[in-house]
Amino acid sequence: MIHNDTKDYLYDEILPRVEKPGRYIGTEWNSIHKDLDDSHIRFAFCFPDVYEVGMSHLGMKILYHLLNDQEDIYCERVFAPWTDMEAELRKSGNKLFALESRDAIDAFDFVGFTLQYEMSYTNILNMLDLAGIPLQATDRKKGQPFVVAGGPCAYNAEPLCDFVDFFMLGEGEEIILEVMEAYRQWKRTDGDREDYLRLVAKIKGVYVPAFYDVAYNEDGTVRQVAPKRADIPPKIRKRVIKNLKGAYFPDKIIVPFIDIVHDRIMLEIFRGCTRGCRFCQAGMIYRPVREREVDELVEIADRLIESSGYEEVSLSSLSTSDFSKLNELVEKLMSKYESKKVSLSLPSLRIDSFSLKLVREVQKVRKSGLTFAPEAGTQRMRDVINKGVDEEDLIQSAGAAFETGYNSLKLYFMIGLPTETMEDVQGIADLAFKVVDRYYEVPKQQRGKGLNVTVSVSSFVPKPFTPFQWEPQDTVEQLAQKQRYLQKAIKKKQVTYNWHEPDVSYLEAVFARGDRRLGKVLNRAWELGCKFDGWDQYFKMDLWMQAFRDCGIDPSFYANRRREIEEVLPWDHIDVGITKKYLRSEMKKAQKGELTRDCRVVCTGCGINLLEEGGVCK
Repeated sequence: MIHNDTKDYLYDEILPRVEKPGRYIGTEWNSIHKDLDDSHIRFAFCFPDVYEVGMSHLGMKILYHLLNDQEDIYCERVFAPWTDMEAELRKSGNKLFALESRDAIDAFDFVGFTLQYEMSYTNILNMLDLAGIPLQATDRKKGQPFVVAGGPCAYNAEPLCDFVDFFMLGEGEEIILEVMEAYRQWKRTDGDREDYLRLVAKIKGVYVPAFYDVAYNEDGTVRQVAPKRADIPPKIRKRVIKNLKGAYFPDKIIVPFIDIVHDRIMLEIFRGCTRGCRFCQAGMIYRPVREREVDELVEIADRLIESSGYEEVSLSSLSTSDFSKLNELVEKLMSKYESKKVSLSLPSLRIDSFSLKLVREVQKVRKSGLTFAPEAGTQRMRDVINKGVDEEDLIQSAGAAFETGYNSLKLYFMIGLPTETMEDVQGIADLAFKVVDRYYEVPKQQRGKGLNVTVSVSSFVPKPFTPFQWEPQDTVEQLAQKQRYLQKAIKKKQVTYNWHEPDVSYLEAVFARGDRRLGKVLNRAWELGCKFDGWDQYFKMDLWMQAFRDCGIDPSFYANRRREIEEVLPWDHIDVGITKKYLRSEMKKAQKGELTRDCRVVCTGCGINLLEEGGVCK
């Protein structure tokens, strides 16, 4: 039975029966509500995970307000409903709805997904099904929404090509407005769906997979990806906002009714990274580095604090301590807001640029935890991945923190990196113990009480557009063996050891480097009941393996196979500005344990300066 008034039914019948009804109310402070008429373009901004995760995403905050600032566009939020809400919707015959209007999203013009994590892909299919939108792009008719996607995982969009009409590659502030303008033009012509797809395919950064053919070799590798039409570009180049000075940033952000993962103001201070860690996809695909001006950042912070009431500002970037004017920014913000008890947090600190003065500044209001990422336990391994820090950097930084009263420290590491040995794995435990020893070197009256060092270990996942994109991932058994080894090696009451399940990392590797043939596996896994695969309580490896068997596909072909250096990769028709020549060179340097310098010191020739005419690097 379908209820005529979904909104009343939602409030009267469903919300009292579900966990955390605040996920679905949609009337939060600074949420936007418009009086609709036929002139509005309706955009459902979908985050394929639960509300608390999606509402912590900075990209959604920016694009939500950017779109709604356009008079004729109404952007609303949609999150993956938790299993109890899904059950209620299916039982009542109601469809997936947008939070602001609570209208079913199958009547919208666009249903747009942000792709942050490969293990959310089944949620995309589940959300489309809940909305009553055909899963297969080829099955959608005129009058049904265009399903679009962007975000970091869109740089290898192939596993989702069956389900998404088109992808927007790169930074979204400009491209999404151009896509909306193309829609206005198309609506005036009363053309069919393919007419619109041909129109947006001409926009730089738009990838329409239906306009490309993929051919395979006998061994299963890709032979070529080629456009079907002469007016379709053979390569799709990502979009870059050339200058962040004056670039769009909202004056307001939505303040949730319930706690979310990052419940604070996120102040984006710069984009990109120059360090060149060889495992890090973000450090490659988000190049070049562009910084915001300090005075502009202070003005943005002023407006956001005033409009939201938040009492914490987090400086957001890939590597906060690499911001060239960080000390100046911190001093200005703290001098302005210390008396108002607004605190500052500094995530993404590098252990070689840790400033004691900086930490003393930010802890004037309240002390937040500190997180460092040595990534590997031995210097040999850190040189392989081009981390550019040494053990002394970590010990000095930890000591500086302990001397200011910190008693809690998080350390992030990876296992399964290329060339890793068990000696490198043991180095993780050894390094944690050295940090503990450094704490006890601080005079008792000076250090904080009750030390806790948290060691979090994830499994290496080879990603596209990195120097390690050709490398095999360790098998699940190898990763599990290394985890068990560390579990025994780290036996100290002051150290907490956390790890990620290797099965999940294995599937992440499969879909990170997958091709279009994985679409049928994804569909089959969803049919078998897979969803919320990033959540331990819902991840079902046995169903995934059944899906691979049912489709006749070997997942190890994607996860555990070393790619040949000249092999055509499924994402080779995407141009992120980093050349394959540079990535090959970095892979060879990794094998020799050679370092590459920070490109702010000297240009390393990655190719990003050739992405735009005249160059984009400064």
